[in-house]
Amino acid sequence: MEGENSTENASNNSAGGSNGQAGNTSGGTNTQSTSVLAFMMENKVAAGLWLTRIITVIFTILFILPFLGGDPYSFYQRALISCAATSALRLHQRIPNFQLSRQFISMLFLEDSCHYLMFSILFINMYPITMALIPCFLFALLHACTYTKSVLNVMGPNSMMFLRNMITKLELQQTNILRFIACNEIFLMPAIIMFTFTGKASIFMPFVYYRFLSLRYSSRRNPYCRTLFSELRMTVEYLCNKPQCPQFIRNLLFQGISIVSRLAPAPATAQ
Repeated sequence: MEGENSTENASNNSAGGSNGQAGNTSGGTNTQSTSVLAFMMENKVAAGLWLTRIITVIFTILFILPFLGGDPYSFYQRALISCAATSALRLHQRIPNFQLSRQFISMLFLEDSCHYLMFSILFINMYPITMALIPCFLFALLHACTYTKSVLNVMGPNSMMFLRNMITKLELQQTNILRFIACNEIFLMPAIIMFTFTGKASIFMPFVYYRFLSLRYSSRRNPYCRTLFSELRMTVEYLCNKPQCPQFIRNLLFQGISIVSRLAPAPATAQ
């Protein structure tokens, strides 16, 4: 009898310990959820930007991977709409006080978020181009990861280490990603010209996109478009100066460089 009572007491103590651990785990999870919610409510605009960026990433993946089902064109439009929403929120965050003046409009066009608001509106009703979603996708991914890292820090220093490691690896490639985005912006121009000749884009599209590209070239905070243009020019000049390059191709390429150089705007002064 004494042995049975001892066994029963041990079982009760074990069950009590398990219930206590479960309660502590549940309490810790609820505390983390409350902390994360409070962190997001402190800056609702930043939380909204995080959500719209995640939506952009999701719809871009659904568009690029058609075997997941659904209407690809619908995913394409939704990705651009969420990108436009992100740009509008970010623009409101950067310049909150709207003014109907020439100076205010000039300030708007200096902001990178204004560039991509215009970019999203430009492509939203056009024939789907995968290249048009790549900059939206990569910018959304980079900025969403930055906010996600802040959320993980609120949850605890050792929370979701797998996700932390993925974000760290992505951040190490940030410069290469920004260079790739700039390269995509540049080579989207000949793609648009080709779509115009095939009837899949408006005849005004190249002119409007040239305005976008000139804004990116003169961006105050993102020098990668200027850098890529400079590197492409040096590469083309190097190839043209090789003896193996035919003379008519050399002349054609130098004329192209001259035209692009004349069209290039002056970079805006950094603030």
